[in-house]
Amino acid sequence: MKVLIIGAGAVGSFYGSLLAKQGAEVSLLARSDYLYVKEHGIEIEGKQGVQHFQPAQVVNSAAAMTEKPDYVLLCTKVVEGADRVGLLKDAVGPNTAIVLVSNGIDIEAEIARAFPGHELISGLAFICVTRTAPGKILHQAYGRLVLGNYPRGISEKTQALCSAYQQAGIHCEANENITAARWQKCVWNAAFNPLSVLSGGLATADILGTQESFVRAIMEEIIAIAKAAGYPLPDDTVELNISHTRKMPPYKTSMLVDYEAERPMEIEAILGNAVRYGQRLKVSIPHLESVYALMKMRELQLAKVTV
Repeated sequence: MKVLIIGAGAVGSFYGSLLAKQGAEVSLLARSDYLYVKEHGIEIEGKQGVQHFQPAQVVNSAAAMTEKPDYVLLCTKVVEGADRVGLLKDAVGPNTAIVLVSNGIDIEAEIARAFPGHELISGLAFICVTRTAPGKILHQAYGRLVLGNYPRGISEKTQALCSAYQQAGIHCEANENITAARWQKCVWNAAFNPLSVLSGGLATADILGTQESFVRAIMEEIIAIAKAAGYPLPDDTVELNISHTRKMPPYKTSMLVDYEAERPMEIEAILGNAVRYGQRLKVSIPHLESVYALMKMRELQLAKVTV
């Protein structure tokens, strides 16, 4: 199995290392960390200590790859200005499956339009993992991965990739309805990601400990949108999310990490797309609309500071 990981951040490095451990030939397309990773590889610190991941190739452009991969995992954030199509253009061969491991709602359509002849696998990572420095990854908890073909189904390639991850020791689930799974993950993301920024940097435990009713209201609104869109979620979705969050270690969300680093945040992918869905379907979502508006103002404020 030949795999190219696009993105040397926390998610791409972690999941790429697992495939390499199982004997896959895993290469890495790195940009800002290119020189460091090419020389030193990547260190992943977790509960079992520090593990070293040395990719088969480290490139700063997909055109530099000597062979086209069986899978290309695009593990970049879906933010304004990100040229995902451009990153993939030189990476795919005739038989390459494209795997998107990213947060957000309705993030696949752009890639499906650009690469209509390629199998598109949508992936969701349930993990607490952070890039702490070039080539340095901290894995705090979890690691479950959900994969499914877009717009739905489970192909042989999807099942093979899922099996490789299972053999690496993590729970990887093949899901026939990945769009519903995206809505289910958005229940958590739409609440904790923006609130971690708007609160001035509180960890998930502090947010839940002081504003549980507000968190629940946001979650219920995402569930209402999903139901109106034709993706009803299980009745215990909110309770499971609250319960899992209570068990998490102190954790900075990905949106907070980006905000503190003055990088673009996934406001549109996680919040904006959900809000627009709700508005089109005439679902009452006052909490979501308010949080989205506040995040857009925070984004504007950050843009003025960094200009």
